Amino acid sequence: MGRIIIRVVINALALWVASWILPGMQIASTTFVGNDVAGASGSANAINTVLAYLFIGLLFGIVNALVKPVVKLLSLPVTILTLGLFTIVINAAMLWLTAWITTFTPVSLSIDDFFWTAILAALIISCVSMVAGGVSSSDSRR
Repeated sequence: MGRIIIRVVINALALWVASWILPGMQIASTTFVGNDVAGASGSANAINTVLAYLFIGLLFGIVNALVKPVVKLLSLPVTILTLGLFTIVINAAMLWLTAWITTFTPVSLSIDDFFWTAILAALIISCVSMVAGGVSSSDSRR
């Protein structure tokens, strides 16, 4: 269970970095935490933002766990022909699928341009996930 939580946090971090770098990728949410207390609006907004990224990270992880293996298997000939570069397109498609799924939730991931924004976001998310996953797995080996 702890590994799943770590993966969701890593996905959320990677999505945050990608949305911070790319202007065409935004995550918008409705209120998770109310700001009933006076002066708590800043902290409530921060909590809402963190929860929104964690929610999108969870959905992205579910899409990657359920849909991506099937798509990778079906696109294996193209992946071999492109020497693995088609994997970037698959990752972008999984990100786009996550954005489409979030249109039915209170938190929405929007990607302006499928090709360039999604491809660059997929590259950024892959790099951040690889680095963060390497750091978290090296800590657990000790």
